Amino acid sequence: MNKADLKKAVAADTGLTQKDAGIAIDAVLENIKAGLVEDGKVTLVGFGTLNAVIQAPRKARNPKTGEAIDVPEKVVVKFKPAAAFKEAALGANLPVKATKKVAEDEVDGEVEAEDGE
Repeated sequence: MNKADLKKAVAADTGLTQKDAGIAIDAVLENIKAGLVEDGKVTLVGFGTLNAVIQAPRKARNPKTGEAIDVPEKVVVKFKPAAAFKEAALGANLPVKATKKVAEDEVDGEVEAEDGE
């Protein structure tokens, strides 16, 4: 789902026009961004929590040349889904590409995740 699909879905669910739904979605997203900048954390009950965290500086390697490079400290946003969101997502028939690792073989029509992750 992309933003245009979300706008159509919100418009259909709420009775708003697609233009008004787009304005509402933009307002929500801007307020989420502002909350992350201001507090470093946004919690949406039943959905999850977004946290702005500082990623420590680290060493990396240029895959083409093999040269070591220094990656500076940066702020990244992490998402921790709420229990209700996890249950809904696990109960849904997600496409295979949504899983981290998938076994090559299917067992009785079900795809099983590989061990070790």
